[in-house]
Amino acid sequence: MQPTVKATRVTPKAESTRSRILAAALDLFRERGFDQTTMRDIANAAEVAIGAAYYYFESKEALVMAFYQEANVAMHERIEAALERKTDLKARLRAVVDVKFQYFAPNRKFLGALLRHAADPEHPLSPFSRETREIRERDMLHFSEALDGSNLRLPEDLRPHLPKLLWLSQMGLILFWIYDRSEGQARTERLVDKSLGIVASLLKLSKSPFVRPVRRTAIELLQAVSDEPASDAAHLQ
Repeated sequence: MQPTVKATRVTPKAESTRSRILAAALDLFRERGFDQTTMRDIANAAEVAIGAAYYYFESKEALVMAFYQEANVAMHERIEAALERKTDLKARLRAVVDVKFQYFAPNRKFLGALLRHAADPEHPLSPFSRETREIRERDMLHFSEALDGSNLRLPEDLRPHLPKLLWLSQMGLILFWIYDRSEGQARTERLVDKSLGIVASLLKLSKSPFVRPVRRTAIELLQAVSDEPASDAAHLQ
């Protein structure tokens, strides 16, 4: 069942109470961990009755979903600003990723606690679940915008698949970042810089007839993990 925020009549007081509950939950998730925190703990920290906490959020999962949704909206505005006046593809991709790391930095430990759900697409908090699909697709649009605003023209058959590929790559970078114990996450910094450089270089070469077989394989690979038809790859053969 999808965790949902329970419907309420939105008044300034209701919005304030909801925000206070969510803020208290995030603070506790950071301090104690997701599994160690109860809804009663959250209600006490927010100074509301336990019934009020459940009135606004039916579960801890619903609180996390609200965090995902708010993060997605907040990062969109920051990404829009970060992409301004940049045309180099690597710089635009880097801008998207940097905003994610900066926004999630205070919640790094909390996100790590949620990783046990990440690999299970049936779990509502997994970034691959049906419940998070809308958030996931909005996130992919950030990479689509990064591609569209660059000075690099991409093959028409490959272009539609790139936002998903870049989003998947981003998830790998975030996973590495969460577990990176180097000072200031310096290893992540090197990985991001080198990996995005490789991506940009490969995309610059993607129109070459010599890489067409690789391009076809990449498209087929993406289709294998999605619901997309195989027609795009077929016409390259």
